Amino acid sequence: MSATMSALAVSISDLVVRFPGGRPPAVDGLSLQVPEGAFLGLLGPNGAGKSTTLAVLMGLVTPSAGRVLVAGLDVHCAAGQIRAQVGYVPQSLALHSILSVRENLMINGGLLGLTGRRLQERVANAIALAQLEGREESRVATLSDGMQRRLNLVASLLHDPSIIICDEPTTGVDPQSRNHLFDMLRGLHAEGRTILYTTHYMEEVEALCSHVAIIDQGRLVATGTLADLLAGAVDSPEHTVILTNAATGAEPIRLALANAGIAAEVRPRKKSLEDVFLALTGRALRDGTVTSPTSAGGAR
Repeated sequence: MSATMSALAVSISDLVVRFPGGRPPAVDGLSLQVPEGAFLGLLGPNGAGKSTTLAVLMGLVTPSAGRVLVAGLDVHCAAGQIRAQVGYVPQSLALHSILSVRENLMINGGLLGLTGRRLQERVANAIALAQLEGREESRVATLSDGMQRRLNLVASLLHDPSIIICDEPTTGVDPQSRNHLFDMLRGLHAEGRTILYTTHYMEEVEALCSHVAIIDQGRLVATGTLADLLAGAVDSPEHTVILTNAATGAEPIRLALANAGIAAEVRPRKKSLEDVFLALTGRALRDGTVTSPTSAGGAR
């Protein structure tokens, strides 16, 4: 797959979505273009229209007005072809809890049109990508939340889609599992895939996305590269100074800057709770004690 940014993976023009009941439109004249190979963070408050927009892209919701193209195909008349090129990772787990990891993947692959050796190969690749080796025959109900989220992601990739849509894929996972999901998504993006990603966590967008679109009340508020949006967000930018001498205190730094004619406030960066958690437990993916494939319980 090409990683060029010349063509459009998604083109949304004047999209309107109304639901029965006389409520305001869920999407109200939204226009947005997503280049091929972009990693787009779609941001907005609850009820802004993010999930509705993604559902339109998948042909799950019919637009009231506007034109939407995905991979050059119109969602009005080519929803089936679009689904063959798009991997959709829903916020709610799209898994059968009483079935095993392998059974879930085999069923999903079959629904995506895979058969025979190709299906077996893609299932094996998905298990490896999710780091679920040894848990192939475990029922989904026995898996930790992080394992289930990883399985939920790879189950959408069995048909090798060029576009991946993720609707809050890290809900309910621990920091190590979230980091592994990030690594999986970065690897997929590096292969040239276009990724649309919704989340309420701003730090996730900053960590992953090359492009950002912010919507509110069903309308586009701002869009651009992450760097451009951040550069235009403040009039007087802040600067980070990285010290090579860890023993240097704040006062010598302030004096040195003052002697150079630079007035500055020097304060330490406060660590977040996640910084502390990862420092104490490490960043390596850990899923806890492996339970029996037939066990009704699970590592949480």
